[in-house]
Amino acid sequence: MKRRSAVKAIVLAGVTSTSLLSFAKQSTEINKKKMWNKTKFTKLLGNEYPIVQGPFGGGLSSVNLTSTVSNAGGLGSFGGQPFSSNEIIETCKAIRKETNKPFNINLWVNDRDARLTTFGDEEYEKLVELFKPYFNELGLAIPKRPNNLGAKFEDQIEAIFEAKPKVFSFVYGIPSSEILEKCKSLGILTVGASTTVDEAIALENAGVDAIVATGFEAGGHRVSFLRSAEDSLTGTFSLIPQVADSIKIPIIAAGGIGDARGIKAAFALGADAVQMGTAFLATTQSNASEDHKVKLFTAEAKYTTLTKVFTGRLSRGIRNRLTEELKNNEDLFAPYPLQSKFMGLLKAYPAIANSNPDFKSYWAGQSASLLKHRDAKILIEALVSEMNKG
Repeated sequence: MKRRSAVKAIVLAGVTSTSLLSFAKQSTEINKKKMWNKTKFTKLLGNEYPIVQGPFGGGLSSVNLTSTVSNAGGLGSFGGQPFSSNEIIETCKAIRKETNKPFNINLWVNDRDARLTTFGDEEYEKLVELFKPYFNELGLAIPKRPNNLGAKFEDQIEAIFEAKPKVFSFVYGIPSSEILEKCKSLGILTVGASTTVDEAIALENAGVDAIVATGFEAGGHRVSFLRSAEDSLTGTFSLIPQVADSIKIPIIAAGGIGDARGIKAAFALGADAVQMGTAFLATTQSNASEDHKVKLFTAEAKYTTLTKVFTGRLSRGIRNRLTEELKNNEDLFAPYPLQSKFMGLLKAYPAIANSNPDFKSYWAGQSASLLKHRDAKILIEALVSEMNKG
């Protein structure tokens, strides 16, 4: 009798079978929208949202940004590339004081270009001659060849083993099987970066836990390792579905994702998470210079280019005087990290450090013009709100 009464009530209310089906369909769609954040990546990591803050090298990362993103439910990241083992360990301690959530430390597997061995004094003199007009313009002495080229991966990895971040991500190659196995034994998840389908397959075969598939739209360095960066310029939304068809481990889409529309597109093409760099670099919590952050919200941010002028490795940033005047002289640039150290001497000059845009690197992806938020927590809240709307 109760069932008949219920049916009668529905009929009296004018609810047809068609409308019931429509209601059921709408409910299913609502449930799907609410589940957008339940992916293979969040299951692997145990965090709330499949949103990864891109790790920044060159000192642009900060403890504040990393912990803010992790506390907000994403995966905060810290670029450890320029730091010694002790500095990485201390950084992890500092992050843990601010959050008990998972965070990521990123390193460069290949941190010395092979060409360093053949880049002699004669080649260095050609580099000096190329940049001499700029040093003269600024009234700077021509720098001697830098001898200290920075920390090495084989030393830095020991800090990862000691500090045990939840996630260890890496670029420019694949660590040895011994390193990957030790990470696994220590409970450290490993995430490698690929710029091509072949690199993604190689990473999965090596046994990493997840992959960042990064298109050429991304700001900062092009982290290719099987072929040259110039030969590995696949766009994000072409790369993601090809990688999704080729591997089974979680895929983190990166490059040109600046808002919820980009997240939805990446998920539709097979990604399990997204990595956003420029959007987080622009926030108050990042360690980017104030003029860098300001520039990311100007019309100039629409005009990015791939250049080797600042580090010797192909990178995407906002066009400026150096990228344009020297774009046909890349054969004279020093290999990484010598070019980076050489340029560091130029950028350290006070007139440049204090906002001279002609000689500074302003890393930015191709979607910088989409930026709206200057606070990392607010950015994540806005993304989550948009994603929940469907």
